Amino acid sequence: MGKRDELIAKYADDLKNKCGMTPDMDLLTKVTIGCGPSIYNDDASTVAASQKSELETIEKNFLVKKLGLKAGPDLMAGIEKAIETYGKSERNKYRAVFYYLLVKHFKKDSVYK
Repeated sequence: MGKRDELIAKYADDLKNKCGMTPDMDLLTKVTIGCGPSIYNDDASTVAASQKSELETIEKNFLVKKLGLKAGPDLMAGIEKAIETYGKSERNKYRAVFYYLLVKHFKKDSVYK
């Protein structure tokens, strides 16, 4: 099992145990690959959910540019929902899991088909 496969298994565990959902492994794999090399960097692999600038970057670069959503207040509401689902007290919110939650929330699975 390679490093990426190990990380995907860890992300699937987070989705099951912390988010209470059964992950679509194919989609989770594609979202993880879409995160690129950031998943291997300790700092970049997690989302600083308490930093407004980080959340704005996710909104602009992931939701608008990657998923093709229109900018608006519902995007930040979706980000807040993902934070809530992952658990506000959870310090290590993995970027791939967070993005997966956003893809599911906005029903944008088709972007990864």
